[in-house]
Amino acid sequence: MTPHLQHFHLSTGDLQLLSFQPRTLYQYQYTLDVQLHHTSMPSPWGARLQAETLIHLHRLWRDRAGEELLQVQIHDLKVQHQPEERSQNSTRGSPAEIALSPEAQAELQQPVFISWNSGKVKALYGNEAENTLISNLKRGIISLFQLQPHAGTTVEEDASGSCQVTYTVSNHSITKTKDLLSCSKPKSGFTSLNKIFGVEWQPSSSSQYVVKDSLLQSVLAEENHEVSPALRSRSGIRISSRVCTHWAGYCCSLRAFLKALDRQRVQTDTSKVATTWQFQRFIQMLRSAKKRDVLQLLRRAPEETRPFLVEAAVATQSVPSLAALSDFLDFSKEPKSLLETFLYAAAFSPRPSGELLHLVLDKLEGKQLAPEIWETGIVAVGSLVGKLCQQKLCGLQVVERGVETILRGLRGAQEEPEVVIYLLALGNARLPETIPTLLEHAEDGPTAVTAAATSALQRFPTALISSKVKRVMRRIFHQKRRSYDKTCRLAAAEILLDNHPSPMDVINILLATSEMEAEMATFLLLKVQHSLRDHQHPLAKKIMKDIMADPRINNYNFFSKAGISSSFSGPLTVTQDLTSTFGLDLLFLEGGFLRKSVSDFSLLSHGQRLHAAQVTFEAQGMESMMAENLSEGEEEPELMAGMSATFFDVQLRPIVLFQGYTDLMAKVLLSSGGPTSVVKGNLLLMDHHQVIPLQSGLQVTIKLQGGLGLDISADMDVSIWEQELKTSVSASGSLAMDFQAELDSPFLQATLRSQTEVETSIHFDTKLRFSSSPVLMCLQLREEQVPYREVLTVSQSAGSQGSTARRGRRGSVPGREFALHQTNSQVCNLLLTAEKE
Repeated sequence: MTPHLQHFHLSTGDLQLLSFQPRTLYQYQYTLDVQLHHTSMPSPWGARLQAETLIHLHRLWRDRAGEELLQVQIHDLKVQHQPEERSQNSTRGSPAEIALSPEAQAELQQPVFISWNSGKVKALYGNEAENTLISNLKRGIISLFQLQPHAGTTVEEDASGSCQVTYTVSNHSITKTKDLLSCSKPKSGFTSLNKIFGVEWQPSSSSQYVVKDSLLQSVLAEENHEVSPALRSRSGIRISSRVCTHWAGYCCSLRAFLKALDRQRVQTDTSKVATTWQFQRFIQMLRSAKKRDVLQLLRRAPEETRPFLVEAAVATQSVPSLAALSDFLDFSKEPKSLLETFLYAAAFSPRPSGELLHLVLDKLEGKQLAPEIWETGIVAVGSLVGKLCQQKLCGLQVVERGVETILRGLRGAQEEPEVVIYLLALGNARLPETIPTLLEHAEDGPTAVTAAATSALQRFPTALISSKVKRVMRRIFHQKRRSYDKTCRLAAAEILLDNHPSPMDVINILLATSEMEAEMATFLLLKVQHSLRDHQHPLAKKIMKDIMADPRINNYNFFSKAGISSSFSGPLTVTQDLTSTFGLDLLFLEGGFLRKSVSDFSLLSHGQRLHAAQVTFEAQGMESMMAENLSEGEEEPELMAGMSATFFDVQLRPIVLFQGYTDLMAKVLLSSGGPTSVVKGNLLLMDHHQVIPLQSGLQVTIKLQGGLGLDISADMDVSIWEQELKTSVSASGSLAMDFQAELDSPFLQATLRSQTEVETSIHFDTKLRFSSSPVLMCLQLREEQVPYREVLTVSQSAGSQGSTARRGRRGSVPGREFALHQTNSQVCNLLLTAEKE
């Protein structure tokens, strides 16, 4: 992290100790105070390091051009740390002195030299072999003496990096305010691409100088950093004065685990938080493991634990782990479930590397694969391409190869399902240059292709929904060139409504409902209302005013559509940092049969929005089971039901539940009664690593890791005899979040840690009875009890002495059933009462 000391240049700072008088020795009393504490706890509870020393500053020589050589030396360093309280009721003890090792004492006493001219520091020289932490401490001391005697804004380089600083001057006082967010320094660390899963960092730095008679009298430099997970700002950490380097990590090594593998069991229940914690520990171990160790681990593991280990190896993102996976995974032999686990783990990676995309492409290329593995692989390639481009890595050769793989496959696809998969992959990638391709397929393709292309376009940000895109969507919705399925028309209308709609588009969409069947018109009217309300577009008020002024629309007949289709959304959870919402779209046919349902779970945090989950059921031809629902001469649509899902902005491959009456009867008669697994596994959602250098020369490392264990299944049950259709989606998950701040100095190692865990389970059920007219339908959304726990830890180690203090809190949120709307509640009461009878 730190360049060799003799090559380090402070290129722009003014060093105004001057002018030096004939004296050649200056002495300063230096005091250092560093504190770390959890913001959710009383202020003293945390870690504190204090140091005092004398700083001697010698001028060794000065030439005629004004260039000088100064020697800086530390004398009589005393270091103390504050032990933690042993229990909640005990008081804190007196500061404990830290005994420095002879090696540290010797290195501290070695001087450093600075060469400067007219206040400009030319170079800083020291011992190349010196301990980096001690070198950084000396750099921090040197940087304290940087200032300029006049007001203004400039750029200075010090231990924090190259930063913008602003000076204000008043009499003998000079105040320097450093904009830490502007600092440029060598790139280090990483973070998740989605800011919802990242960290909020609020730094400040201010130094107060007193200068009299051209001599520096005193410096008071204060620096504060508040760092917290974006999802939970109350679990933050405040760092005052200075910060640290990397923590030693977990005590359990991979080799130790290999030895114990035969006698310990890997957790496989992804809905339990213990599994998620174990998943994160594996990631930490694998990040420092060699290829042969990872490969040995994968080969020796029991078959039932291999998916877990593959997910951890993918999340690790290390070159050895990916190389081990390359050797281990044989796409011609491994079970399909394990291969699909690998591909989805890659697709969900929070910050994928080019090496990961290279591995996926190599495994897919030139092989005869099972259809579900090929489909999963293509949508995974799309996700990886999109995420690499978000990291400004679109220019990588492997990314270009991934894009070409999708486009070449799309051009050569002969079967409709193949075309659909490639279009969904383009939706995952969301590349602006592929929009013309999507528009072509949206306007000219058969129903399934048009639906997939418009679905992909719905995922693009508003900035990319151009006037050309809107023109094509208008032609589809208003059927200017040919007729389209109602689901495709509605998708086109949603794109127009959700992306800065014009008043004319909204009015034309509303007027078009007068020509539609009741169900489609009812759905679209509700969609328009929610779109204008939820998106809070600046023109929304004007649009509503124009609508209300149009007598063709603002009348009772227009808004009194009698369909049972609906579209609504509402909040599930609201906290200081996070709002989660649930939305449900239900489109029915005129006979009362469900055509399409979309359930959507979204997260909103600090101005960011994320579609956490979206599950879509589609059914057609259901009315054919009741002949009276078909008009004379009407073509009987093919009986079919399927589902598709998007999780954390990754579109999964669609699943066909049944296709055709024969297939339906076979699955009804032969069904095992179990639901279909949509996705199951462990995901690394949050992966953040940040080093905060402070002016003191020390550093704090901030680490956030969040794992999610997810088990989502769906089921559709059709009873021909009882004339009932039931669908259910169950989502069980466990979230484990580990947030740390680590200080590592030559004298003290301190770690503040916040560990939060939550388990949740949500169920969404629909029941449709089509034995009566109109068809009766009941919707139920319920959440089981949500237990949570948080543990706060402070660990300190000074020499051979160490201590750890912990505090914890736990609780639970009671289970609940959500009231969706009044009509639904009435129908549910009717159906449930009939069941009991």
